[in-house]
Amino acid sequence: MVKRFWWLSLFLVLAVGCTQELAEKRARVIKPPEVAPGAEYLGSEACLECHEDMAAEAKTNVHLRLASYEVPGYQVGCEGCHGPGSAHVDEGGDTEKILRFGEEGLEGEEASAVCLTCHQGGETMHWLGSEHAENDVACTDCHRVHHNPNPQLLAAKEFELCSKCHRDVQAKMYFISRHPVKDGQMSCTDCHNPHGTGNPIAGMLRTEERLNDLCLTCHTRYQGPFVFEHEPVIEDCTICHDPHGTVANNLLKQNEPFLCMQCHEVHFHATRFNDPDMEHGFNPNGYPVGLDWRYPSPPNIKSAHEGWQKSFLTKCTQCHQYVHGSDFPSQTIPGQGKKLTR
Repeated sequence: MVKRFWWLSLFLVLAVGCTQELAEKRARVIKPPEVAPGAEYLGSEACLECHEDMAAEAKTNVHLRLASYEVPGYQVGCEGCHGPGSAHVDEGGDTEKILRFGEEGLEGEEASAVCLTCHQGGETMHWLGSEHAENDVACTDCHRVHHNPNPQLLAAKEFELCSKCHRDVQAKMYFISRHPVKDGQMSCTDCHNPHGTGNPIAGMLRTEERLNDLCLTCHTRYQGPFVFEHEPVIEDCTICHDPHGTVANNLLKQNEPFLCMQCHEVHFHATRFNDPDMEHGFNPNGYPVGLDWRYPSPPNIKSAHEGWQKSFLTKCTQCHQYVHGSDFPSQTIPGQGKKLTR
């Protein structure tokens, strides 16, 4: 019994270790730096007396509109992000006595730590384990808090913002076959959560288990169940499709029949008899070399070459129309069972 479940014990040990490491990192990261020890909170009114440009957006900026009873235990207003301002005011506006962001202030984990003091749940609860956080992407790299009418406070339009780093994906969005992200009918966040999902297998994909579950939220007609299922479809949609865009139709990674022939060798067609040795004559029994002995007479060599051409010029889906699965078996070979003649 112990030997049988050794792998489960190992998994639990690793899971506990990763959880503890993540908890320690979370406690370390979400603690904003203290730049002015002993400073006290004065309230946003004191800040807006000097920063008149910020006073204009006091009614539109969501952070300035928060009331203390809405976020109990947290400081609201300007000092909720910039820290207590008494030392900053007493020193005549000394910028070293207040939290700043950007090139002259906090960046990376330190900048995100300020945001994470409040944003620890919902969409952002898995930020510390996300790929963005691991690559030192800060909240302020994508969000701009001040003078921004965007509801999510994004620094630019979503597709343009993501494309600044993900150039390879941006290029695919200009292919003929693509999801309508560039056209504004979809967004990157429809499939991805940039703040992380907590799923080490799916990464930033919005799926709790399989990748296919995400695709099937829109493409429900391919869900099944079917009597005859296509194994690659069950395993992973991206075996055949590239969701960001392709030059082939229907987001296929390669045109038919070449995509199908990567797994399905050329069978069920006349090309089965198109062996190169057939051009050099027949075997002692009167059959072309490579031909199954069950056939009573050899086929016409010219027909074999024509069959080879047809298989490369015909789409598999002209006959196998339900490649995602169906309640009908694969179609039989045309003319199967008939005698082959010269």
